[in-house]
Amino acid sequence: MTTSRSYDLVILGGGSAAFAAITEADRRDLSIAIVNTGLPLGGTCVNVGCIPSKHLLEVGKTAYEPPNTPFDAVEYDDDQPATNWAAAIDEKDEIVASLREQNYIDVAEHFGTDIYEGYGCLVDNTTIGVVDGADAGTTISGEKALVATGSSPDIVPIDGIDTVEYETSETILERCDLPTSIVMIGGGYVALEWGQILHHMGTDVTILQRSNRVLSEMEGQLGRELQRCFEAEGITVETGVDIERVSEGSETGYGVTVEATVAGDSQTFTAADLFVATGVSPNTDDIGLDEIGIETDGSGAIVVDDGFQTGNPDVYAAGDCIGEPMLETVAAKEGNHAVNNASGDEGSTIDYHTVPKVVFTSPEVASVGTTELEYMNEHGTCTCRTVKMDDVPKAKAVEDTRGLVQVVKHHETDEIVGVHMVGPRAADMIPEATLAVKFDLTVDDIIDTIHPFPTFSEAFKHACQAFRRDTSKMSCCVE
Repeated sequence: MTTSRSYDLVILGGGSAAFAAITEADRRDLSIAIVNTGLPLGGTCVNVGCIPSKHLLEVGKTAYEPPNTPFDAVEYDDDQPATNWAAAIDEKDEIVASLREQNYIDVAEHFGTDIYEGYGCLVDNTTIGVVDGADAGTTISGEKALVATGSSPDIVPIDGIDTVEYETSETILERCDLPTSIVMIGGGYVALEWGQILHHMGTDVTILQRSNRVLSEMEGQLGRELQRCFEAEGITVETGVDIERVSEGSETGYGVTVEATVAGDSQTFTAADLFVATGVSPNTDDIGLDEIGIETDGSGAIVVDDGFQTGNPDVYAAGDCIGEPMLETVAAKEGNHAVNNASGDEGSTIDYHTVPKVVFTSPEVASVGTTELEYMNEHGTCTCRTVKMDDVPKAKAVEDTRGLVQVVKHHETDEIVGVHMVGPRAADMIPEATLAVKFDLTVDDIIDTIHPFPTFSEAFKHACQAFRRDTSKMSCCVE
């Protein structure tokens, strides 16, 4: 049976960008409909991204850290904590289901949004046809349309990859048994977060990274420091790795074999399982973009202008489907701005330079703004200061001195243009740095701001003070 409905706004996708969009659309009294398929409502973040991974990171951290306490006053006998992977997955499923219900299903109902389940395609400008699924045969049209189809794990071409079983950040969440050992291909945030989750749970982890450091898209010191911390934990990290091929490891007695070249030498890595974390790609195939004049770039990302308008003036796009930075918070802001612009309040844009990025490993990694290398390439000089966490009183007090903070400032104005950090509370420290970059604060503005003592956040202030004094010869109370 074919049915047709009309709305002010129709949305293809059901993740963060879509839900930010319906929130703004409701404020404007617009009628709204969503067509969703693939992941359940909520998209990557709540179902297979932020929420599941952060829950499992904390489970692993809770099990791993107590026996490895730095305090001599705390002792553990042979009765060490044990982890139950299946129970952790069950807990994850409960949390995800609860948040999906509260933050997405209930929200959609509150805003009077009609939800259509099934694979949707743009069939005529702002018309979406549901081609399969529960609501197959339904056609919905809008005055405007928003494409917010998200992204999926990208599997780069590797010889033999089609002949072996492998895990991704999505499939691992469905697994009920913990791998005994695993080789991870990739060195970005997904590989690092999942590598540490599995290691803390008891898996023998080897990370293979193609470039010369992990987190290659961030400030160089961050990846090098995190690699040092990982290796101190017992995680094997190999960089400069050129993967030649992967195969079943029956001849070696392992589940998978990875043949590679490392620094010019041939090496073979074996493990019970393989995990591929080679990035993500936009979900833009076979959704009718070409038919209505919407272009994609070489990565498959939808091409939009600064106001998130596509080549079709009545169709907007937001979230991971328009490319980097693929972050939940950015997707939500893009979805909100797309509705603003589509409704006539043109001019809503995002300054991506001031978007913070966080890797939720232990220690955490956080970054905002310009890196030292980027500044050098632009200006031919760089005024930067780095302080180690072992110079920060709070870090010494809790005996967790892993990490560093680097500040990049303008060589003439002293305005802070970049802040990059590794540390136990880096995710909570980066908002202050983000405000500094966003509002052109100087290093003296930060120095003149009283910070509570003792806190990890003082590390940012210390890095700013390093432009004015030798911080290794400084009392805790010096301002």
